[in-house]
Amino acid sequence: MGRTVGRRVMAAVAVGVAVAASALLAGQAFAAPAGGGDETAAARTARAQPLAEGTPCSVVAKACVDLESQQAWLLEDGKVTRGPVAIASGGKGEETPVGHSLNVYRKEEMHLSNESRAADGTPDEMPWSVFFEDGGIAFHSGNPEVASAGCIHLETDDAKAWYAYLQIGDRVEVVKKSEELAARGLSADGND
Repeated sequence: MGRTVGRRVMAAVAVGVAVAASALLAGQAFAAPAGGGDETAAARTARAQPLAEGTPCSVVAKACVDLESQQAWLLEDGKVTRGPVAIASGGKGEETPVGHSLNVYRKEEMHLSNESRAADGTPDEMPWSVFFEDGGIAFHSGNPEVASAGCIHLETDDAKAWYAYLQIGDRVEVVKKSEELAARGLSADGND
């Protein structure tokens, strides 16, 4: 009896440590650094890499999103393989978060949203979902002319391509081009 309780306590502690570590690591992608600066360690690391030509993201990204131009790209070895394609990101109060070290952690061919519901109360369908941020933030098929609840809407053919190409662990960068270029000391056309 005592060993069973002890094992359960140890398992609960291990889960708690894992959750805390995950939260800490996820926070590094978004949290402002200590000391009041506006650049995270993840942003500094990404900006130490060259930009993938034609995108505002680093060459280590597999998927790039520019929230300002509402465009996205797929990349392999720093080269664009698809894009730019039109997207819709999150709307007011449900903005898509900026992040430099996001990773694909789940894929579902037909996800039913727990965060977003249709007018009749049924979960919204999110076909071809590729999740890359907590809170259900994903690339998925949706109208690229209608703001999302934080996700990235792609035309169906593009969503299928993102789903087929991106694998668990692949790097996703979600940026604002003007901020990326300014942080790198580059002009709007990408030159010094």
